[in-house]
Amino acid sequence: MLTRLGRPAVGHSRAVLLGFLIAFLGLAAYGAGAQADLELSRWDSPGTESVRAGEQVRDHFGTGNPNLALLVTARDGDVDSPVTTRAARELAAEVGRLPLVGDVTSYWDSDSPALRGEDGRRALILVHLVGTATETRQELATLSPELTRTTAELAVRVGGQEEISRQVGEQARADFLRAEVFALPAVLLLLILVYRRTTAALLTLGVGLFAVLGTLAGLRAIAQFTEVSTFAANLALVLGLGLGVDYSLFMINRYREERAAGRAQEDAVLRATAVAGRTVLFSGVTVAVSLSALLVFPFFFLSSFAYAGILVVLTAVTGAVLLLPAALARWGHRVERPAAPASGFWHRTALLAMRRPLLAGAGVLTVLLVAASPVLGLRFGLPDERTLPEGTSSRTTAEIVHREFAAEPTDTVQIVLTEPADTRAYAAELSRVPGVFQVDAPSGAYHDGERTGPPGQGRLTGDDGRVRLAVVPEQRTMYGDVPAFVERLRDTTAPAGALVGGYPAETTDFRATLLDRLPLAVGIVLVATYVILFLMTGSVLLPLKATVLNLLSLSVMFGCLVWVFQDGNLSGLLGFTPAGSIEPSIPVLMFCVAYGLSMDYEVFLLARIKEEHERTGDTVRAVGEGIRRSAPLITAAAGILALSFLSYATGGVVFLKEMGIGTALTILVDATLIRVVLLPVTMRLAGRANWWAPRALRRLRIREQTPARDDVLPREYV
Repeated sequence: MLTRLGRPAVGHSRAVLLGFLIAFLGLAAYGAGAQADLELSRWDSPGTESVRAGEQVRDHFGTGNPNLALLVTARDGDVDSPVTTRAARELAAEVGRLPLVGDVTSYWDSDSPALRGEDGRRALILVHLVGTATETRQELATLSPELTRTTAELAVRVGGQEEISRQVGEQARADFLRAEVFALPAVLLLLILVYRRTTAALLTLGVGLFAVLGTLAGLRAIAQFTEVSTFAANLALVLGLGLGVDYSLFMINRYREERAAGRAQEDAVLRATAVAGRTVLFSGVTVAVSLSALLVFPFFFLSSFAYAGILVVLTAVTGAVLLLPAALARWGHRVERPAAPASGFWHRTALLAMRRPLLAGAGVLTVLLVAASPVLGLRFGLPDERTLPEGTSSRTTAEIVHREFAAEPTDTVQIVLTEPADTRAYAAELSRVPGVFQVDAPSGAYHDGERTGPPGQGRLTGDDGRVRLAVVPEQRTMYGDVPAFVERLRDTTAPAGALVGGYPAETTDFRATLLDRLPLAVGIVLVATYVILFLMTGSVLLPLKATVLNLLSLSVMFGCLVWVFQDGNLSGLLGFTPAGSIEPSIPVLMFCVAYGLSMDYEVFLLARIKEEHERTGDTVRAVGEGIRRSAPLITAAAGILALSFLSYATGGVVFLKEMGIGTALTILVDATLIRVVLLPVTMRLAGRANWWAPRALRRLRIREQTPARDDVLPREYV
């Protein structure tokens, strides 16, 4: 199949290159507007109790979560002074007339102690913005600078979940542009150093850019039919460049080998397309399958990364097996270079490890297990303002509220009773739950089981008589075990059917749904990649060993996440504030990305080892020769891909730092210690068992077909 694809690409190279140039320009023009069509997301899980509660609050009470907060500082030092009160009420009235504002709750209209700072200098105005995450955050881009002000009476700062999320999105876009500016010239320079030929470096970078632009254009097209997260563009950049570089390196290197062996230029291109192209196809399928497992989660935030991963693979493979053959047919003489020397560092390392397999394997395994050991202390948590860099306005606002207010009213838990009921005893009981500062019910405000005054907010009775209670948590509660707090509220006996919602419940349900679906996603990745490797190698044991080795390298990644981002080691150097826990969706995403990339290198190396074994029948020799020919390329590809991911280490969003640093570390560990030491050692110990498969399964292996011309692809490669 690949030979049949390669022949027209070689024979009509001018037309193919012209077609790709037109496609490149079209994808660039269309993909440039992708960010405008991509969406922002919230931490909710469709169909869960918290989402149903939010729908009830919206439909029957005409309100929702207080997602915007104005922190008002009295210039005279007293929020209750007449001057401050008059100015604050005017501000609240002004806010109520702004676009997308559903309702406003102000300390000066409710007199709620939850909205007043403990020293009396500051108080809050809470706002519910109506609309999708994208709509509200786009509007906030205009409103936030307007509302941030200092007058003779007041100093106003903007905060709340929507403002924090808006600034996370803005920072992520800035990080994307910074990474693009850093990654492109850095990758080009490294490619020139690896190839020692500028033409080869430019062709490789061209395939990577084609993958990036094709993915952005594809994401924009998908966004016309379903929601696609703006963060998918960040993955498109690093993964598009990385896979484009990986696949091009192997194609061009194979072409160089065939030319060095005496093949004519056209035949060398066709043979490289048939042999290296097959490996590229298997590699692409493994990466696409790993990322497509994210589709099992009902969150478009994660589904968007699956779309991006699949699109990257399609475009990178297309560039490698169609664009590169056409380019090599015309400019191949400009990328040629003498074949690699007979030995090298990685080759010698692998041979040394196979001479002392138990000693080498035990030593490397000990190092990896020690590096992975912090994962035993992994704690999942919920995101907060520390996702942003220090000094960001919404983070500073949240830190002031945390420091000076006893309650956290922006994280109010909404409880909706599904039918009319007397809530006095229920409200009193809720107010006794550890972590609750105040409960607002139609009958009044409750604290520690006692009614303390009128309710702190309105719209607590619906149009059909049903009742809403607003449970305001203490500050320390939102920096502790939030899911346990939500569970205590849900366990409190209600006088009627109760739905518990609000931001704490939404993030709790999001985490629960994510962790419930996680085993299915992991199972899909492991089983599918095992099957793909079996079809490529025809071995039962090799895919199993590859799975174990991949999981070992991923355990190092998770150990790094815990040691650095959870426990805070190197936080000063990397410029972030540790939260003491890890938000769970990011490790899930990293698992799928890193597993696919680790298997990517496994495919490249096993394909070459398998080829050498079929030629010689000697496992040790095949492993050594496969590593001699593949390890330098794998290391170079891994270094360039790791550099692409590390470009996010300088960004401001902690999520992107985690993904960049963790994935880069996994790639480097996998391409060195795993593939050059542990893989040879395990194959040396297994011997002939490496290639065993039951007779009934042997026929399932996908084999290359003999092309019409034996001088293009000899039978020794069949």
